[in-house]
Amino acid sequence: MDQRLFFVLGDLGASIAGGALIGWLIWLLTPLGWNMLLVMVAAMLLGMVFAIPLSLLFGSLFGAMEVMVPLMLTGMVAGMVVGMHATMTPIGGALALLEGAVCGLACIVAVWVMNNHIRGPQALPLRGSLKHD
Repeated sequence: MDQRLFFVLGDLGASIAGGALIGWLIWLLTPLGWNMLLVMVAAMLLGMVFAIPLSLLFGSLFGAMEVMVPLMLTGMVAGMVVGMHATMTPIGGALALLEGAVCGLACIVAVWVMNNHIRGPQALPLRGSLKHD
């Protein structure tokens, strides 16, 4: 993942905005009282479907893979969380937006942590130690 501030903030914003929008869309489609297990599976799939156009939009600005992986995970998690909550109790659109945004934040942080864990410790190059040919 790119460490420059523009891309870090872009990935963070894409995941939070995508989670909020996906959570709101799932809230619109989920009626109260449905079977929670069926809604969980359906909302997970719909969340990933809704994440595809968002990842194309944000990916053109901030990098395809850096946006697509966290946004697809965000779509799954936000869809499941908001969908299951909407079947149990009546929630408003603002709460669905907030829950989706929190899911987006949690997912991007999880992806960043796992990416750093997989890559291992990275040494920063010392200024002046790079040799240019």
